[in-house]
Amino acid sequence: MAEEMTLDARIRGDIENGIRQGTLKPGDRIPFEHELAVQYGCARATVSKALTALSRAGLIERRRRAGSFVAYPHVQSAVLDVPDIGSVIAARGDSYHYALLAREEFSGHGEQPLGVKGPVIRLEGVHHAASHPFGYEERLINLSAVPEARELSFADEAPGSWLLGHVPWSDARHRIAAVTADARIARLLGIASGTACLQLERWTWKMGTPITWVLQVFPGDRYDLVAEFTPQSTG
Repeated sequence: MAEEMTLDARIRGDIENGIRQGTLKPGDRIPFEHELAVQYGCARATVSKALTALSRAGLIERRRRAGSFVAYPHVQSAVLDVPDIGSVIAARGDSYHYALLAREEFSGHGEQPLGVKGPVIRLEGVHHAASHPFGYEERLINLSAVPEARELSFADEAPGSWLLGHVPWSDARHRIAAVTADARIARLLGIASGTACLQLERWTWKMGTPITWVLQVFPGDRYDLVAEFTPQSTG
């Protein structure tokens, strides 16, 4: 029994080291249980125990009939915060870049999510972490409130990062929903159509004037929302 436990720990350690050192990257498939059993000369139950421990640690994702894959690290952000996705990804040690897909300017008529009349910029892009698609984003910017945005292409800097660094906001509202990826979003994020995703919708204002509206979609295994609370006084 002790030998089985030692071998289980060895299998787990070998795979974990591969993930930590980068030889196994997010999305890579782990060998099937029967392949690992042959490689290590052990029972499949021993391999299953090691993979289960890695899954519980959040290092791999086990998919029914498809096998086990290296998990994408989760990004955490406070529910009531307006995070800079690039900074959060960089802080966990991954490279980051934003790929602009579309940029257009139009005259708002109050019917779009930003709810303003006047010039509006619409931007569409994908956030990447360590060369992998991390999240899809569609954004509207009110040019009446942020006229300097008209001169920016946002090809080299994510619009959210630029706004946080240049335009203070006084109020924000979040809407959070569980959705499934449609065919286009799935293609952009490199996931299967119908994959469970987290959708964040956010509005920000400066003293009552709308600044921006953004809709972001993240695969459900890549983003965590975190909130901390303290008990309210009952005295």
